Amino acid sequence: MCRSVLVTGASRGIGAATAQAFAAAGDRVAVHYGASADAAEAVLKSLPGSGHVLAHADLADPAAIQTMVDDAAAALGGIDVLVNNAGVYHPHRIREATYAEWQQAWADTIAVNLVGPSNVTWCAVRHMGRGGRIVNVSSRGAFRGEPNQPAYGASKAGIVSFTQSLARALGPEGIAVTAIAPGWTTTDMAAVHLTGDGYDRRRMESPLERVADPSEVAAAILYLASPEAEFATGTVLDFNGGSQLRM
Repeated sequence: MCRSVLVTGASRGIGAATAQAFAAAGDRVAVHYGASADAAEAVLKSLPGSGHVLAHADLADPAAIQTMVDDAAAALGGIDVLVNNAGVYHPHRIREATYAEWQQAWADTIAVNLVGPSNVTWCAVRHMGRGGRIVNVSSRGAFRGEPNQPAYGASKAGIVSFTQSLARALGPEGIAVTAIAPGWTTTDMAAVHLTGDGYDRRRMESPLERVADPSEVAAAILYLASPEAEFATGTVLDFNGGSQLRM
């Protein structure tokens, strides 16, 4: 089975690993990127198989999103799987940020992390039929709080609610919608927090005494997008090595 897959934020980290996982499974992948054209091109060239394409758009730009999704669908012959992975992470502690910095951090974060995925999804669903899959990448921060970047935590909590709402809306059409909430993962975004003593502190948050590799998150996403996972629709998979447990 060869499916058409759009992965946002696929130029690095979890997105790049997810593109690799779907391509290795025999799928055709649209590698979305925002600013990192060279990195996205490198990911595209590294994918096994054929028929993969680049897809560029600023996720804060609704018009650019529509063009990107439509072009990706035309190149791939539709969209069977959408992985909403792209995100930004701007520190803005409430006692330290100026009012202008605070407003900008919230505007930028919500635009890319929540409104962007909602717009990508609206566009992608127009090219998706029965058996379609949408996997949204949330975060452990959606449930534990993010004191240094509250807009990030709020955006990722919003993604969870968005997932649950769409699971109910699209279920009658045979489209399953799930989310994954990773903890610390060795990505470029997390690198500043995973150096020196910071790495030891973060790895010890898990009883496994390590952080995740992007390929592990990608493998979980691949399962959530599989035909076998249809009945998991509406599910949020905690993927944090036991560092954040909830009922």
